[in-house]
Amino acid sequence: MFRPQDDFTYLMPVHFGGGRFDPGTIVTQRSTALTVSYETERDLLENYIPEGFELLAPEVQVSFNRFTEIDWMQGGQYNLINVSAPVRFHGKKDHLDGAYTLVVWENKTAPILGGREQTGIPKIYADIEDLHIVRPHYATTVSYEGNTFLTLDFEAAGEVTGQDLDALKSGFASVNTIGWRYIPKVGAPGADLSQFVLYPQGMEVESAQAGTGSLRWTELTPMQNPVQYYIINSLASLPVKSVAQAVLTEGRAVLHAMGARVIE
Repeated sequence: MFRPQDDFTYLMPVHFGGGRFDPGTIVTQRSTALTVSYETERDLLENYIPEGFELLAPEVQVSFNRFTEIDWMQGGQYNLINVSAPVRFHGKKDHLDGAYTLVVWENKTAPILGGREQTGIPKIYADIEDLHIVRPHYATTVSYEGNTFLTLDFEAAGEVTGQDLDALKSGFASVNTIGWRYIPKVGAPGADLSQFVLYPQGMEVESAQAGTGSLRWTELTPMQNPVQYYIINSLASLPVKSVAQAVLTEGRAVLHAMGARVIE
């Protein structure tokens, strides 16, 4: 009969096997990232920040990433949209600043499952277009079953160089990404597991372009997106008061997948 091994890590279905746990495992992948950060209303954004956290700035960061040459996918690729806010965690043991993940959309199943179960990142599915490029213009759209709910546009103004590039490299090199791993009870309200997880990661920036960015959220109805419409509409309700940063970067993402830990 099948019996899990103590030094292995598994994803469902467990009985087909897993892999030996190695806390030093590092996932690397090529990354093209378009990031747009914008100021919004503090009191509205705080509605989506859990107790125990402090919102450091009324800012939402939306990042498109195209990952390629992914080692654990044998050179495969996928796209994602990451939505986060800058926070400070005030726990009984841990006190740290990081990026609290509001939601992540991805267009492949495999990274969704691992990210949700192992590191608590709230990943869900969407169709995410590759960047459409007519230089200096870049654009992408995100949709669900034909219904577009996010449009990102960027117009490059020039290469980032010198001290500005050094500062950008430093800012992207290490990010305290924080997720909320929540597993509901079976046949009852509440959670069997509810914990905040620190997932350290970063990007080795090789080149960057600064420019002008914009985005547009489009509200959807339950008929258009039965299981995600309330997430999309909540984000759409946050006004875009001003764009704080828009940057297009190329480089390599470095994810410390097995280095994630529960924070308390």
